Amino acid sequence: MTDLDLAARVPLRLPTATATFTIGIAGYLGVNLSPYMITALQGALDSDVLTASWIVTATLLATAITGLAIAPLCAGPRRLAVARIGLVAAILGFGTAALVTVPALVIAGLILGGIGAGGAVASAGAAIAAFTNPDRVAGFNGLANRAVVTVILAVVPLIGLAPIDVFGALALFSVVALAVSGWLPAAPVLDPRAGGAVAEAVPLEVPETSAIPALKARAAASARPSRITTVAGIVLLATFALWAVSEDSLWAMAGVMGAEQAALTPEGLGLALSGATAGGLVGSVLLMIVGNRLGRAVPLVVLLVLGGALKIVEGFTTDEASFIAVFIAWNTVYAIAFMYFVSTSAALDVDGRWSGPLLAVYLVGSALTPVIGAAIAQAFGYQGFTVVLGVASFVLAVPAAFAAHVSSRHERGVAARDSAVPTPADTEEVSA
Repeated sequence: MTDLDLAARVPLRLPTATATFTIGIAGYLGVNLSPYMITALQGALDSDVLTASWIVTATLLATAITGLAIAPLCAGPRRLAVARIGLVAAILGFGTAALVTVPALVIAGLILGGIGAGGAVASAGAAIAAFTNPDRVAGFNGLANRAVVTVILAVVPLIGLAPIDVFGALALFSVVALAVSGWLPAAPVLDPRAGGAVAEAVPLEVPETSAIPALKARAAASARPSRITTVAGIVLLATFALWAVSEDSLWAMAGVMGAEQAALTPEGLGLALSGATAGGLVGSVLLMIVGNRLGRAVPLVVLLVLGGALKIVEGFTTDEASFIAVFIAWNTVYAIAFMYFVSTSAALDVDGRWSGPLLAVYLVGSALTPVIGAAIAQAFGYQGFTVVLGVASFVLAVPAAFAAHVSSRHERGVAARDSAVPTPADTEEVSA
């Protein structure tokens, strides 16, 4: 591979997939383990649920804010450094929270771990944009994430919910991610004269041919995002944050709402949550199969409208079996839509300018959803609560469709431009 090849996306291979997905899971694992973290904190600090919840919320906000702040660095040559520094910080922070008994150090360790997780989230999110066929890659990412997290969620309670078990699991997975981080795909080199930003790439001397000016022009064009692409990226991030509030509010309130209006038992809630995870796995496989054949705008509109309708139906369901079935259906739709948002951000820019901050933006939107969801439910009742969330999905389908349409058009334009540019080999063959 020459320097000139580094402006293109790369195919998904086992080493790069392992690094990208593992680092992403490490960054997001605190979100998935947050209920266990609250329990562990209650034991470590001898605190009430509210105090422990706010500490966990602060940890997640640290991840979100760090991910947003550090995302621009992940769209350039510092991506691997950001990932490694973040993972080391996560290891030190969560490791401290797992091993020490001083309350102040436990809290400080969790915040440091959250900051480190933000670096992992941003670097892995940006790396997703480096691969060809972002839709299938988003499907693989969703499949890997849900499969690994499902196992961890099942294993940790079997070991115990003490700080060393819960926070130790976060630190240990960060160690695993750090070990494979060397395979993380680097940001493309948009300047043809730049050398070796990808670990596997060996810079070679390429003779000056008539193809070089065209390749330089292609790289320069790729380095300058169009105004419409920039607008679409900003719209996508804002839409994703608001959608996160809508979706996670229902997730946070599902147990309370189900118990009060549908006589949902703890066993039923467990069935609903496990079924929702299984639905997400099915959705990931479907997206891997379909890829980009259906585009992105139409699927996103259909998914957001369908998800909104299911949320409204959930608010009017009064028996346990129906409540569980609708919950699983809604979460399956949610999982597929989430992956389409990821693929849309990745397709907007090959260097990860938009996919880098995307997952951090979601955390900003979801971190306070237990409070937001409870406030909406208290103001409008459970039926009004789900109607508000459903209407939000309907409204957000419009800007999501715009961003998805621009991403597909941009991806097709880049592919057409790349195919029209002669390679050095083509030029030498014609000259011969």
